[in-house]
Amino acid sequence: MTAKTSEIDNKQTGEWLRARPGEQFLIRVPASATNGSYSLTEILSSPGDSTPVHRHTKEDEHILVLEGTARILYGDKTFDATAGTVITLARSIPHAWGNPTDTPIRFIVTATPGGCEEALRLIATSGDHLDLLAISNKFGVEQLGPPLLSGSR
Repeated sequence: MTAKTSEIDNKQTGEWLRARPGEQFLIRVPASATNGSYSLTEILSSPGDSTPVHRHTKEDEHILVLEGTARILYGDKTFDATAGTVITLARSIPHAWGNPTDTPIRFIVTATPGGCEEALRLIATSGDHLDLLAISNKFGVEQLGPPLLSGSR
């Protein structure tokens, strides 16, 4: 049995975008390049930056911390993940991440299946027409609470 394989062009041809103040991202491998099976997004987070508590209904996320220390909320647990740590955030489980340090953090998010990276692209490119609720509904992401690090910096 032979499987059809295709080469993914992994040259950095995308551009760094900003989803919110404090967070930049680069879609390294879009879902469109993997027939939807996964996507890879690199994220650079400034000190004090964090996501709101949320959950995904369509995908699991796998985070590889490349530089720095990320604070992770997963279900009812909160912990710090240092460079080299891999964390799996299963769909439907509330989670968030943040940068509790004084230096930037960098990590890669692999989403399986892919597709949610396009929500980030829409957020970054919508300008004055940003409808966060419509984007959340389209991509099956439900915001459940405030940013993980709200009030802590």
